[in-house]
Amino acid sequence: MRILVLQHLAVEHPGVFREFMTEDGVRWDTVELDANETIADLACYDLMMVMGGPQDVWQESDFPWLVAEKAAIRKFVVELRRPYLGICLGHQLLASAIGGDVGPAAVPEVGILPVKRIQAERDDALFAGLPDSFLALQWHGAEVKSLPADAVILASSPACAIQAFTYGTHAIGIQFHIEATHDTVANWAAIPAYARALEQSLGKDATQQLARDVQDRLPEFEHMARQLYENLRKHVRGTSA
Repeated sequence: MRILVLQHLAVEHPGVFREFMTEDGVRWDTVELDANETIADLACYDLMMVMGGPQDVWQESDFPWLVAEKAAIRKFVVELRRPYLGICLGHQLLASAIGGDVGPAAVPEVGILPVKRIQAERDDALFAGLPDSFLALQWHGAEVKSLPADAVILASSPACAIQAFTYGTHAIGIQFHIEATHDTVANWAAIPAYARALEQSLGKDATQQLARDVQDRLPEFEHMARQLYENLRKHVRGTSA
């Protein structure tokens, strides 16, 4: 399995997924789009992972590379129909690439907050094995507002109706963060845009408390991340068999 990782910020990387990929002996190539790195030939990749970032999907004039990124996602998912995992911004980019609508969140979510699966879709293969309800790290001020008819909502939260969705049987987007590691909060809180969102939502000096909360939940996050990774790996193996 060969994986293409698209990043929008050096510290917002695959996190704990890197451990799983290393254990598997999987090769992954990272393209740092905010550093003006370009996306290579997609045909040689079995899975695309698109991470979060402080950018918004509609900021194409500020970040022109978003145009090429969305085109690459569309080609990989719609034309090549290959497995895809998008987290936070990567979730929103998937929605935008397939014809959905993304905009500012009515209520930004920052902190450890509840997510609930949509029961009608509990048997979706890419979401299989995840709890019916769980707490997850949230850190976003934009959200997916609507999806095309061929996408299926998998999970929601009180403030965000589309916390996870699938497109076809091969692409999944999740708004929440299960890739977190012990240094995620400290690294992200050093980013001005993230620091502002954290302060506005949780108050001044919230970094240490959020870091402790995340640390307490890391085993749960890792369990969910591993399950999602295994689901994707099984799909890759099934499509390449």
